Parts: sequence; C-alpha cells; structure tokens
Amino acid sequence: MAKYTDATCRLCRRENDKLFLKGDRCYSNKCAMVRRKGPPGQNVGRRRKESEYGRQLRAKQKTKRFYGVLEKQFRKTYARAEQMSGITGENLLQLLERRFDNVVYRLGFAESRAMARQLVTHGHFHVNGKRLDIPSATLNEGDEITVIERSKKLMPFAELEASTTVPAWLEMDVNQLKGKIVSLPTREEIDINVEETLIVELYSK
Repeated sequence: MAKYTDATCRLCRRENDKLFLKGDRCYSNKCAMVRRKGPPGQNVGRRRKESEYGRQLRAKQKTKRFYGVLEKQFRKTYARAEQMSGITGENLLQLLERRFDNVVYRLGFAESRAMARQLVTHGHFHVNGKRLDIPSATLNEGDEITVIERSKKLMPFAELEASTTVPAWLEMDVNQLKGKIVSLPTREEIDINVEETLIVELYSK
C-alpha cells in the first residue's frame, strides 16, 4: 500500500492551514504552523499572483492531504462521487468522511488519521461483527465499529476519555468502545475548509 513518507508538518505549511496530521502536537506550541510561518522551500518571500488553475490545484492538494489520500485513490473516489446523484463536490467529501480510517479518527479512537490507518491495518476493529482491516473501505449508515476484545486493554483504547466528542452523524459509547454511523454526513458537518467546487472544476477540464 502506497503512502506518504516525507515530512508531515511541511504539508500544513504548504497549504497555509492546519490539517491536524500529527494529533496532539497540532494543538501545542510545537506545531510547525506556530513555529515557522510561510510555505517550505527557497524563495518563500516572493509573491506570485495565483491563477485559477493554481487555486483549483491547491484545493485538491489540501483535500488529499487532509484525508491522507494519494492521487490514484483520490481520482477513484472522485469518479465514484461523479456517478452518485447530488452535488459531485459534496459527494466527494462525504465519501472521504466515510472512509474507515477517517471514521475511526472521528470517533476518537486515534489522535490522527495516520494513527487510525495503522490501527485499522493491524486489525483492531470489527465492523458489524466482522473483522475489517481495509482503511479505504467506505462505511454506510447503520454500520457499527467495535474494538475487538483482545485490543481493549491497549493504550489507545484503555485511556479513551468519556468526554470524547464526536460529529453529529456519529454515535460513540466509550464504555463499550463502540461507535455507530447514525446518518450520512452533510456538508455543514464536515469541517474541512476547502471550496470543493474548485476540485470539480479541475477534474472537469
């Protein structure tokens, strides 16, 4: 499985926005967005007028990096969104939100999506009573996610706090280490600050 292996914090600096890729570090003074202003690389002081294509590309790159998805998988997800009824851009974000690794992150089982992806790959969860270890799997309304019995004493789960808040489209039982998708996420419930219409314009060329 292909994955991004370069420095993570530079992605936030490049997009000039916190993408919350490193868990608790993103909320501390150690965050690269606090310590180092501006994009990475040389000649960062130069100002360039951003073209329409540049805005579209940045919207796509930001969304990919926010969810930890590489180009090939992102294109496949966009193709699925295009075939669904409704608004393509909103369909795209909804499909990304319903990825198994993202749902695990949103439920509070992991500090970051990268950590959630690792937990899923290592087989710590059941979906509707069956083991599932595919981070990119799309979950549906009514699906239940539970931590398998032998993993409940491990640190990420044993230290889970009862005060954990989850989005309105999810339901969480911290005592049982069980979550559920109670509805499909709407655009208002998805917190990524991006103009998804720019992504649609980019892929429509």
